[in-house]
Amino acid sequence: MIGFIGLSHLGIVYSLATAAKGLPVVGFDPRPGLSAALNAGQFPIAEPGLEDLFRAHGSHIRFSADINDLASCELLFFSLDVPTDQANQSDLGPVRRLIDQIAGHLAPSAPAVILCQVPPGFTRRLKADWLRRPNGWGGNLFYQVETLIFGSAVERALHPERFIVGVESSHSPLPEAYANWLSAFGCPVLTMRYESAELAKISINLFLVSTVATTNTLAGLCEKTGADWSEITPALRLDKRIGLHAYLNPGLGLAGGNLERDLATAQALACEYGTEAGVIEAWHRNSLYCRDWVLRKTHELILSRKSNPVLAIWGLAYKPNTQSVKNSPALALIESLEPFAKNVFDPQVKLETGNDDRLRQCSSAQEACGGADGLIIMTPWIEFAKMDPAQVKAEMAGNVLIDPYGVCNTHACIAAGFSYHRLGVST
Repeated sequence: MIGFIGLSHLGIVYSLATAAKGLPVVGFDPRPGLSAALNAGQFPIAEPGLEDLFRAHGSHIRFSADINDLASCELLFFSLDVPTDQANQSDLGPVRRLIDQIAGHLAPSAPAVILCQVPPGFTRRLKADWLRRPNGWGGNLFYQVETLIFGSAVERALHPERFIVGVESSHSPLPEAYANWLSAFGCPVLTMRYESAELAKISINLFLVSTVATTNTLAGLCEKTGADWSEITPALRLDKRIGLHAYLNPGLGLAGGNLERDLATAQALACEYGTEAGVIEAWHRNSLYCRDWVLRKTHELILSRKSNPVLAIWGLAYKPNTQSVKNSPALALIESLEPFAKNVFDPQVKLETGNDDRLRQCSSAQEACGGADGLIIMTPWIEFAKMDPAQVKAEMAGNVLIDPYGVCNTHACIAAGFSYHRLGVST
């Protein structure tokens, strides 16, 4: 039996992916209402393929709020998401409390794996703390880098690129139960000391940030020089030093939780240990500047030309196929446009209008466009790409379409009479 402790986004997806490999699974969470809902196939998260996975493999998994169900597990994963605060600092309190609650109920020989994202040093300190406790758990402790990406979590959990496993020392062997679980996924396994694995996740995200920041910087230059970023991209993909899979899509800075969190973590570590981190500060400034691209365009094309305009905004999630609005550029834009009328729509996200009486949540993309002076697409949902530009234009009072991600067909939008604007293309 494989146990997953903590049924947030991470635990739900990984427990079902394990069940899909034919392994018996118990998913534990102390909230009984959550366990009951999950056993009925009712999920508090939205992920493509998640419900199909449960229908196909639900017979291999049982969700429980009974801590005693973990006693028979031969391998356990701590799989609670680590939230971040407004400063993008990790809140490790819920994970620590869950670990403390569970420690006395584990089988003495059962290996445990920290799947939550934690800073360097966390796992080693945790093991030392456990070993000092009387009658405490005495099994093997490991750290595994999670590869959760909102919107594609199921696919990545079922077909991982590789597993990165942190061990107490580089010579520590993997117990049979853990090795068998890893082999079920058929991907390379990299083992390294705890601290290396903990820092590996941050390293991966910082390399990604460098690509995002470079792409956004050059896309901005394209707009000013008459170049087109989409014409440059193929040249970069054919360079072996950059490659086919490099992140070369211009966007609105960094969004979501993990990238900003890892910037903050790396900056804090550099401050603690006295290393240089100016490049991280530059990436953060670059992200804030790129995030406000839409606001600058909105001022230039609409707000400076019309008093009291109505703005249609498609998309609130920070990216498609997720309900998450953590660090969402759309919410930052809405806050900046508080004095103006805004009709918003997102297929998954419902906002509380709060004190903004000029914000209206619409039930469809078409409804949001009614009488609007401009349309702004903030999340590249695929359904937005299927909209007929001519029909959308007919609903609007104005003709400005700000489409940073290039969701819509440029030629069709121009043919429909839109003044069309996207990132990385001069107009």
